[in-house]
Amino acid sequence: MKIYESGENYLETILILQREMGAVRSIDVANELNFSKPSISRAMGILKNAGYISIDEHGNIHLSDDGRRIAEEIYERHQLIARFFVEALGVAEDVALQDSCRIEHVISAESFSRIKEWLDKQ
Repeated sequence: MKIYESGENYLETILILQREMGAVRSIDVANELNFSKPSISRAMGILKNAGYISIDEHGNIHLSDDGRRIAEEIYERHQLIARFFVEALGVAEDVALQDSCRIEHVISAESFSRIKEWLDKQ
């Protein structure tokens, strides 16, 4: 099943919150993204039906192997693109983070690979 940019953002947010807090519930995702609870509930249902997450009896969200793989790929893109903008181009960190959040979903594998190679050489 194809996952869209919004789904990637939700998975990335779940991953980040799990690293920060341990257990993550829908309300945590809603608060982090500043979205309504119904919107997050609908999105979590879609991700659950697609097999990217599971939700336990306490309402805690868990990434499946596929969900974790996607979240980690997107998070890596986010971090490395932002780092490239700051280190190579001198972009302010807050701007670099905002821009990388949008670019991480559309950048080609080739361009991302070249950015990663450039950063590895620094």
